[in-house]
Amino acid sequence: MTEFGMPWAGAEIGATAEAAGATAFCTGEFADHDAYVTVAGMAAATRRALVGPAIAYGFSRTPFAHATAIRTLWNQAPGRVFAGLGSGAFAINRDWCGVPADRPVERMSELVTAVRTWLHAENGQRVRFEGEFYRIDAKVRAPVLGRIDVPVLLAGFQRRMATAAGRTADGIIGHGLFTDRWWDDVVRPAAETGFRESGRDRRPLEHGWLLTAIDDEDPERAVTDMRRMIAFYLTVRTYDAFAAHHGWTSQVEKIREAFADGRTDDMARAVTDDMVEAVALCGSTSDAVAALRRRRGSLARDVAYFAPPSFLVSERRRQAYARAALALLPALASDETR
Repeated sequence: MTEFGMPWAGAEIGATAEAAGATAFCTGEFADHDAYVTVAGMAAATRRALVGPAIAYGFSRTPFAHATAIRTLWNQAPGRVFAGLGSGAFAINRDWCGVPADRPVERMSELVTAVRTWLHAENGQRVRFEGEFYRIDAKVRAPVLGRIDVPVLLAGFQRRMATAAGRTADGIIGHGLFTDRWWDDVVRPAAETGFRESGRDRRPLEHGWLLTAIDDEDPERAVTDMRRMIAFYLTVRTYDAFAAHHGWTSQVEKIREAFADGRTDDMARAVTDDMVEAVALCGSTSDAVAALRRRRGSLARDVAYFAPPSFLVSERRRQAYARAALALLPALASDETR
């Protein structure tokens, strides 16, 4: 059964959310916040919930850097840490981080194995890995290692990365755009293919962002903010196959025309009602509860994160959306006791 959490919105909201029944917290990464540093704050401010990046940029750090950050977090919150890694946009890797990002599926698959080599290393054991992209040959002459089994998840939007998540990683992190159809028609079959190829006996974990915007005083504003968020995501050509799969190609063309001219209101208007219904929970609390119940059978199977929109939304507004999403937790608890 799916459990629910949210992207980290600070210690105060985090504590309230955990008390209300949130079982996991995650964070993304960008130029103004480091994923692992943020997770350290999450671990310190919570007691029971899972905590981890969803995602940390995979290629901007070496396997050693990922593993040492994960070990540090594990020491702070043993048994509560997961590590979500993503390839990140090609331009971000090239222009911001100055690192190669060609052949991202192969590179991410190897990164997962190399990180695990460090996480599974025992004291006194030589740490060795030889791959196409990474090479490790380390003798750590200090008693600081010891195997830890941290789930390593991959952000997989397209089939090939979802297959890699099932084959190499411990599971997948779904994007906020994921619909029931994208989970069921594309992502799960691909992850299952990878899982069968791996020969392992534990099915891939599923975490996923679930775009959520609730405002009982002004439901239309929440819907408009969500339309802008969906439109902003769809300006990226990475998601063309997703749009085509749902029959939204013409809407995406209008979105991109408006985006190129800076017409953000027209971007929002180009997102049709069926797109909002398929992707998001938004409007009033009752609207969101009804939408969640409709989609309950095809969310990420392990953890779904109520994620507020961020495009042209202030930090104060995002905090308000995070607080409003907590109203969904009692409704979920009520459903489970029926």
